[in-house]
Amino acid sequence: MSQTALENLEIIRISTAGSVDDGKSTLLGRLLYDTKSIFEDQYDALKRASEHRGEAEVNLALLTDGLRAEREQGITIDVAYRYFATPRKRFIVADTPGHRQYTRNMITGASTADASLILIDARNGLTDQSKRHAFITSLLRVPQVVVVVNKMDLVGFDEEVFANIKKAFLDYSSKLSLPNLTFIPVSALLGDNIVNPSENMPWYRGMPVLETLESLSPDGRKGPTDLRLPIQYVVRPHQNFRGYMGQIVSGTVRAGEELLVLPSAQKACVAKLFDLEGEVEQAKAGTNVLVTLDREVDMSRGDMLVRPRNVPAITQSFEAIVCWMSDDHSLIGRPYVLRQTTRETSATLEDVVYRFDIDTLHRDETRRLETNDIGRIVLTTGRPVFIDTYEHNRSLGSFLLIDPVTNNVVAAGMVTRTHRTDMPADEQIKPQVLWLTGLSGAGKSTIADALVEQLKLEGIQAARLDGDDLRTGLNSDLGFSPEDRTENLRRAAHVAGLIAQLGNVTVCSFITPMNSDRRAIREILGEQYTEVYVKTEIEECERRDPKGHYKRARAGQMPGFTGISAPFEVPEAPEIVIDTQNLTVDQAVARLVEFVVNRR
Repeated sequence: MSQTALENLEIIRISTAGSVDDGKSTLLGRLLYDTKSIFEDQYDALKRASEHRGEAEVNLALLTDGLRAEREQGITIDVAYRYFATPRKRFIVADTPGHRQYTRNMITGASTADASLILIDARNGLTDQSKRHAFITSLLRVPQVVVVVNKMDLVGFDEEVFANIKKAFLDYSSKLSLPNLTFIPVSALLGDNIVNPSENMPWYRGMPVLETLESLSPDGRKGPTDLRLPIQYVVRPHQNFRGYMGQIVSGTVRAGEELLVLPSAQKACVAKLFDLEGEVEQAKAGTNVLVTLDREVDMSRGDMLVRPRNVPAITQSFEAIVCWMSDDHSLIGRPYVLRQTTRETSATLEDVVYRFDIDTLHRDETRRLETNDIGRIVLTTGRPVFIDTYEHNRSLGSFLLIDPVTNNVVAAGMVTRTHRTDMPADEQIKPQVLWLTGLSGAGKSTIADALVEQLKLEGIQAARLDGDDLRTGLNSDLGFSPEDRTENLRRAAHVAGLIAQLGNVTVCSFITPMNSDRRAIREILGEQYTEVYVKTEIEECERRDPKGHYKRARAGQMPGFTGISAPFEVPEAPEIVIDTQNLTVDQAVARLVEFVVNRR
């Protein structure tokens, strides 16, 4: 087949899913081998590797198990993408892991698939992990599903075994959204019903796997016609040119048409439109483009171009289904970073509505999600986001939640319901960091907690950063020497700045005893920094002694304790002084809320 003819073929994106040892890698290896998509020297290398491992047959799974750990353990860990073609279609296959702990990888592979191959071991039938993969496939709205019952050779090619598995899957999937189901009995190891019909299963009258794949269509994954163009980069090579780059995630854009800029709500017409080949009159979804406008507008990364009469929901609150990926469970009230298209903002987990029982599909009440749990949550964001439901537009309806301290992805989500807001799209929250400094026992943490709660009641997104939190995570490698304490505060300042830039009023409670450290923090944070001196005499702090630190310090059990054996320098020029010996917590909070509101 010529290169031109190959490039004109339709591309079908497929993901594989199934439990461990169901034979996903072997099936894919068989497809690659039977479609002559591997070279002779590759096959010879597989043959030698299989002989070295003491295997009687050539292990075709080694074609896709690329990691050393995968080859040694005989499992798939990472998502392996493989490519092959027939005279009718081109295929991109994501071979995803079967282990439960790698559910996140399965989501990655299936999120862009036109079809899903769900493998089931004929000996084991429908397992919990098979149900999990079917459930996730349904959530991701994969439009075409092929259920491959593998290892039929190990059950004597028994038709009744196949029929029972098919019935069990249909009973389970009747509660899901899985259209266009196809069932095929195969032996990937021997090649039965992979490319050619199996002589061992004359009772099966359907198409083999490859012919079924060739009958698939990419049409089911076609996106909506709504124009959504998130801006990724502003191009400014010189003062006479300004262009905006991004990938069109849905719809089309044309030269000359009027567009609306979110969040500023400015309107402008497309002056020129470029793709990778040069200037064009029109570009469609999936195309990377550069747009120039007929007038100057304020637009940067994370903004979006849409049509004036077709605008996504602009909101700071929405519901979503998430798969929790972190080893740390979810925590209501904790701030995260939400990444959606090219936009990042802070997000607070307001509620966990329920968790799905994958086996029964019941909705269990819970207050938190553990690793690999799938459940419905409510999020609020620090700045307005532009979203559609996942069912309507998977690009705008999907997002990641990220831990702002470790930068690890904690969850992948799909928007199910939006709560529109009356806030103007162009209203921006001025980044603010309130840094509460004072002796241990002065009341910093108590005031910080109450302040964050009150700010949220006022409709202001807020997050709290505490020294104890960082000491058990990001800064667990630091001790309590003067140098380590300075480094602890330096890192905390950078984290606070990042959280504030995402739309939060960030409230920090750190003793911060030295003026030199306070000056360094002010230099890091700049105009967003507000120093709040929580003033309390040491005698009062020692009388309160909420954690018993002063008592242990007096007994010599805590050397270098601030106020006893280490100095505390009174702040030189704090913006606010809160005297907790003369103010109640409510009075202190009211004063700080007033300051925040006036500074917005």
